[in-house]
Amino acid sequence: MTNSDEPKILTEQDCLIALMVSITIADGNVRTAELVKIQSAVNNLPIFGTYDIGRLNLVSQIVFDLFENEDGLDALFGLVRDILSERLHETAYALCCDVAAADGMIFETELRLLEEMRYELNIDRLHAAAIERGARARHMTI
Repeated sequence: MTNSDEPKILTEQDCLIALMVSITIADGNVRTAELVKIQSAVNNLPIFGTYDIGRLNLVSQIVFDLFENEDGLDALFGLVRDILSERLHETAYALCCDVAAADGMIFETELRLLEEMRYELNIDRLHAAAIERGARARHMTI
């Protein structure tokens, strides 16, 4: 059995959720608005149309467990690199930007994690700026 034939613990959809959860817990304070944003994405976006919602708690727990370790973020990015296809990297980044912006505040730890995601997902800086601007525009308040 080769590496590509081994069963994967996480699906591509799980990876998208894991990255969104990582943004939520990045500052050590899980905010309701961010959780609602994740739930809304899973319930409404076509990319999650076939997703088993029952896996949401499992994936969240995996992220929490990883973040308890010093190298947990590296482990998370390793999983994502192994599972998530490159064509979904910008989608992942866009989802994470939306989660970060959901509560109207983006904290320094969230900004650093988004920066790390840009690097790990190989998101072009210009594309990242457009994605970030779109998230900011969608989450403006009056």
